[in-house]
Amino acid sequence: MNEDVLKRVQQNPKFAELVHKKTTFGWTLSIVMLAIYYGFILILAFAPKSLGASLSGGVTTLGMPVGVLIILSAFVLTGIYVRRANTEFDQLNQEIVEESK
Repeated sequence: MNEDVLKRVQQNPKFAELVHKKTTFGWTLSIVMLAIYYGFILILAFAPKSLGASLSGGVTTLGMPVGVLIILSAFVLTGIYVRRANTEFDQLNQEIVEESK
């Protein structure tokens, strides 16, 4: 990539918009995931009996499905990011490329 194209891309207002949107969205999803993980850890630390409670009087405790939901939430948040990246972010990227030629 030559300097001229690089300068045109960096000066494009859509590039600044793309960087801002990706950064904000990435941090938002990261904070959500951290809140889920740390929330789980805090419950384990301060109320371990709540997650250790049996679901049906058997061996399965409340902590097992909650743990599965935490893992699934990571997949869901990843899917949300991929969907937005494939639609909004890729469209903005394509517009920047076209305008920079």
